[in-house]
Amino acid sequence: MRQPAYSLAGMLNSKSMDKLSQPAPPSGLRHDLTRHFESLSRFNSSRALERSSLWKEIEDEVRRVMDTVVQEDFSDGDACERTDRVRATAWNIERGNCFEGILEVLSQHPQISASDLFFLTELDHGMARSENREVAGELARHLGLNYVFVPCYISLVKGSGLEYHVEGENTLSLHGNALFSRYPIRNAHSISLPNGKDKMRGKEKRLGYQQAAVATVEHPQGDFHAVSLHLDAHSSQRHRHRQMKLVLDHLDRLEPLPVLIGGDWNTTTFNAARAAYSIMGYARRVLMGVRNVVENHYPHPDRWFERRLFGELEERGYRYKDLNEPGGCTLHYDIDDIAVNTNMADWVPGWCFWFIEWAVQRVGGNCSLKLDWFAGRGLQPANHGHRPRVVSEVHSRKEPLSDHDPILVDVELRSGP
Repeated sequence: MRQPAYSLAGMLNSKSMDKLSQPAPPSGLRHDLTRHFESLSRFNSSRALERSSLWKEIEDEVRRVMDTVVQEDFSDGDACERTDRVRATAWNIERGNCFEGILEVLSQHPQISASDLFFLTELDHGMARSENREVAGELARHLGLNYVFVPCYISLVKGSGLEYHVEGENTLSLHGNALFSRYPIRNAHSISLPNGKDKMRGKEKRLGYQQAAVATVEHPQGDFHAVSLHLDAHSSQRHRHRQMKLVLDHLDRLEPLPVLIGGDWNTTTFNAARAAYSIMGYARRVLMGVRNVVENHYPHPDRWFERRLFGELEERGYRYKDLNEPGGCTLHYDIDDIAVNTNMADWVPGWCFWFIEWAVQRVGGNCSLKLDWFAGRGLQPANHGHRPRVVSEVHSRKEPLSDHDPILVDVELRSGP
């Protein structure tokens, strides 16, 4: 018997479920679940919720929302005169909270604005923290792009850390990932990935699981598959490897075409499935030498801590080393960042912060990690294009537009040596 596409507890350990639902307009994400949020918030585990009469009442509606794949076409057909390469930008835009600034970068930055594809992760759809915008749809309309948006979570609260107390109320309480293209897209669908932890435990209670946005892009060079992928933050290295393997398994079942994958893979080097594991992992890295880890492991997670994930890519014929800036970190931690520390305090005990601060102060009070990546098969870096790079200069304002830097690559759709 086929497993249901959505199971709160089952998704903790089940295989991914490939959904080939007919793409729908944004109205397909409307739901009446918000009236149950107060009751849902009383549950402290997914298994307890699934045994309840409330779950029986709302299960079909939750499943319908999670199975919805939004697709709209706003491109005017004037994609680009350039057809010899594909430019792609991947960026975790942190909900879309700084919408106007993000839009300005995507539309006006001299390199990013020329992208044919945008692999964007962490986009809100009806969350108070981002002014209840439909972030993906609004970006696509302003930029004149085709897009696919897949929901990942139905949030029972306003967010994490400082977001928890933001003014206003959520409308649809959705959060997900998206893929944008200047060229026509077809076969849009999602890949559901198992959770690394129970999302009903802790302060930020959510229904759902990470989903990758997948589509076939009809480019003048030839068709190729594009995947906007966000791997689970609260997970182990082994679990992130498993999630990547499930994505690659799915791609192997599709029409044999070149593939470009981009997004936030959360390659922190840590097992963050539980706070205790993270604390023990941090202690281990201190013993390895703080400067050694900051200089040789955080910027190069593929060298050791995340080697299984990247080894899986290479074994499947995917290249990543020459599609990314070597050692180019995309997330930067400062011990004085109140927002980040407040977020961490939701799941890391307060007594740990003195240890974290002591260690980070030994390298100047900040450190950086490489979380965002491209990988591809059946393609290579473009001969006449920009080198892969982290585009860090987009944060030119008093506040950063996101907690991540965008990454950019130019590729050609043919196999290299």
